[in-house]
Amino acid sequence: MEVGGSSKKMIATQAEMVEARVPLPYRDQCAHLLIPLNKCRQAELYLPWKCENERHSYEKCEYELVMERMLKMQKIREEEAKLKQQKKKQPLPLIPNTATAS
Repeated sequence: MEVGGSSKKMIATQAEMVEARVPLPYRDQCAHLLIPLNKCRQAELYLPWKCENERHSYEKCEYELVMERMLKMQKIREEEAKLKQQKKKQPLPLIPNTATAS
């Protein structure tokens, strides 16, 4: 399954996420890492020093997604700033288009 706007592909299917009871806000491109993390957490009674490898890989995946979104937003802002600059540089027409329309 391909998700628009991201370079990462969805690995976990909807059925797997439903079966693992992954909450809707967490069903992103890192859900395939969240499923084993949650299973480990339940097995280890949510002890913070357990499941460190699973948690690290999940948090790294989430971090990469956030950074990717930030870079895309930065590019969008830069493009908008360029367009604004171009509009400011264009001279105003002496005769407006509405005056010459017949």
